Amino acid sequence: MSAKPSTDEASIYQRPVELAQKLIRFDTSNPPGNEKECVSYIDGLLSAAGIKTTILASDPNRPNLVARLTGQGKAPPLLMYGHVDVVPVENQEWEQPPFEGKIIDGYIWGRGTIDMKGAVAMMLANFLRAKIEDLPLPGDLVLAIVSDEEGGGNLGSRYLVENQAELFKDIRYAIGEIGGVPIHFGKRRCYPMMVAEKQPAMIRATLRGQSAHGSLPMRDSAITKIADLLQKLNKHRLPVHVTPIVRQQINIMASILPFPLKTVMRLLLNPGMTDMLLAGLGPNAQMFDALLHNTVNATTVRGGEQIWGIPGEVSVELVASILPGFSPEDLIAELRKIIGEEAELEVYNYEAGKAEPDLSLYNLLADILREGDPGGVPCPMMGPSPSDARHFAQLGIQTYGFTPMNLPADFEFIPTIHAANERTTVEGINFGTEAIYKLLQRFGNN
Repeated sequence: MSAKPSTDEASIYQRPVELAQKLIRFDTSNPPGNEKECVSYIDGLLSAAGIKTTILASDPNRPNLVARLTGQGKAPPLLMYGHVDVVPVENQEWEQPPFEGKIIDGYIWGRGTIDMKGAVAMMLANFLRAKIEDLPLPGDLVLAIVSDEEGGGNLGSRYLVENQAELFKDIRYAIGEIGGVPIHFGKRRCYPMMVAEKQPAMIRATLRGQSAHGSLPMRDSAITKIADLLQKLNKHRLPVHVTPIVRQQINIMASILPFPLKTVMRLLLNPGMTDMLLAGLGPNAQMFDALLHNTVNATTVRGGEQIWGIPGEVSVELVASILPGFSPEDLIAELRKIIGEEAELEVYNYEAGKAEPDLSLYNLLADILREGDPGGVPCPMMGPSPSDARHFAQLGIQTYGFTPMNLPADFEFIPTIHAANERTTVEGINFGTEAIYKLLQRFGNN
């Protein structure tokens, strides 16, 4: 399925920003996805460099690509993976076109610059460089380009794990999204790296009441009960939980802060004060809120088919992110204390993750970040939302969020993901590309 690249593209691995622009210009909004042309372009670059690729798909328009460079057999393989689907841009007001990859004042604009075509460009540039420049690899280097991450990964990483596990045999470590992007505290910078992530679950809450004609007075209908449930979820957080990774993350961040911010940060670890202090963290509050609680958000309400008919049953779909070490049963127990017992709660999609991360590659990655930014301080991070890492974890693979970008202090990274005006810096992509190359140079040699 590969498309033959131009002569100029044979050296595009030396220009990762341009490579990112080309990937952004493929509209792979999911739904529907349509990743085929983007994957075909990547396949063409790899094939032209003499790299054998394997294309695998359960849907021909939603393919995945796996390629391998053979190493010296002195170390286990290393996996780099990333997804090329992106979230849609409908009903968003963009200052620049979302699928043109324009560069303006040092920023590259477009859907996927952060999540995650910019990072895929970094990985792809380094994979090509390792081949073309004949980098001595102690172990095999595996590249996986996947579809459908934004839809849950069923056609992408989950499909590969469940149907092509032999392609990932003996792999212990992987790099994927997201990490190595600084959080600024004044003049100090902390570089979190994802080593664990929350577990996804879908919950259906159903409430029932009397059905009736819409002209009749009605109190306590199923619809008003759902409204009451949503109000309770809006007003109340679930309980605070401090997991080991988040404790380590917050303590490292606190260590670089001046007094009294140092004290405030550490007090976040006191469950009796956490919720009160979150309001004072500004743009970082939302992230820490997610890391310190199980979270539930309503996404879809269903009920009623006719404007004049009051429905007797209404349901709301809830998307939950559960901290490692907790189960759906734990979450339901917490929800009951907020919403009461009347609603029927059904957990219909739950994917368990690893309870404890393997941190044995962490120090190498942290050293690379320190070299790239001597004023920055790396720390491990809990991912607030699930990613493809949970699927590869089923094969015993530990993912590290290592897609570094040294973004400036005035750039709000987390609020930009999935939002209008998604963008990153040219310098950030170059920074991350160099950091990943250092990893390829050193992995298996220490």
